[in-house]
Amino acid sequence: MTHDTPALPLIHGGAQTPRAALPHLPPLALYIHIPWCVRKCPYCDFNSHSASPVLPEEDYVDALLADLDQDLHAVYGRELSSIFFGGGTPSLFSAAALGRLLEGVEQRIRFARDIEITLEANPGTFEQEKFVAYRALGINRLSIGIQSFQQEKLKALGRIHNGDEAVRAAGMARQAGFDNFNLDLMHGLPDQSLEDALDDLRQAIALKPTHLSWYQLTLEPNTVFWNQPPELPEDDTLWDIQEAGQALLAEHGYAQYEVSAYAQPGRAARHNLNYWSFGDFIGIGAGAHGKLSHPDGRIVRTWKTRAPKDYLNPAKDFQAGAKTLTNEELPFEFLMNALRLTDGVEAKLYAERTGLQLASLDDARREAEQSGLMQVEPSRLAATDRGQLFLNDLLQKFLS
Repeated sequence: MTHDTPALPLIHGGAQTPRAALPHLPPLALYIHIPWCVRKCPYCDFNSHSASPVLPEEDYVDALLADLDQDLHAVYGRELSSIFFGGGTPSLFSAAALGRLLEGVEQRIRFARDIEITLEANPGTFEQEKFVAYRALGINRLSIGIQSFQQEKLKALGRIHNGDEAVRAAGMARQAGFDNFNLDLMHGLPDQSLEDALDDLRQAIALKPTHLSWYQLTLEPNTVFWNQPPELPEDDTLWDIQEAGQALLAEHGYAQYEVSAYAQPGRAARHNLNYWSFGDFIGIGAGAHGKLSHPDGRIVRTWKTRAPKDYLNPAKDFQAGAKTLTNEELPFEFLMNALRLTDGVEAKLYAERTGLQLASLDDARREAEQSGLMQVEPSRLAATDRGQLFLNDLLQKFLS
């Protein structure tokens, strides 16, 4: 969920008023990156690396805790509302390793009573005993990378599982005690028809996950697909898939609350909601990113050493870089997250999370409303349905 953030031009509205100290700090989350997977997929641009037969679990957990120690000074006295294990494939790690890690984290930062702890998992790594052990550790949410149930599509995507394993994984998750799990599903796959895409969605819905991440395949730089592009569906087909899929999800009680996120009532991903509402998060692990607010008004983004071998090298620093966001960058930074939410956010959150006056957005906001991209609602910052479809165009309004 985190990305490098380039410097951005001034927003409309001229010079900014001085930024105030933040009245209170936002919720705090922890992202833990485990960079290994069985095999790198041709569409994947995440910091993931094919695993060797024996993973350096002990050394990596030691490094993660040492990395966290270096960030603790910035979060003293705060508590964690959520933890997310991302990758790679975190479910390659043993329950013993993850248990030692979680115990170490809790010794350093207080956990909220109702903390959400999510683990990403792929169907090809499911073992019933292991997932029962994960649940016993306090991990209470899974995100299962299905992508498709159709064998030819899975083969084209380079996935290591088949459709039957995907179905079994959902059943095993429930049997292991996970009553809250997400299925990741892609559309716009090579040679995919409207009916192919809807068949995938129907199968996913039949498994009754509490949450579905349903997003279009995009070709990203530095991937195999970028250099050897597959034949993707025409734009008209992509549009038909999007419309029909959203209607199908709504029909079965999955409300869209973000561009590619759909949930049953009360089951939106708390960790991701924190990102989109410009909350704070510590990022530990190879290539992990973080964003932390400080009482004096500073908001700092950090990123960690990317290559696992360098991250594990005691002679190298965990942190590869840090950037304090400027007044000019903050409006765009806030809005490129908040406007992804279908209901947007309360307008007062802008000042609370950035220290800037809401009035500084007035000119750009008025222009976006007149263009039909933003809702005319003084108490909220929210895109219209059209604005959701043309989010980049909407965000451009807030760049001079």
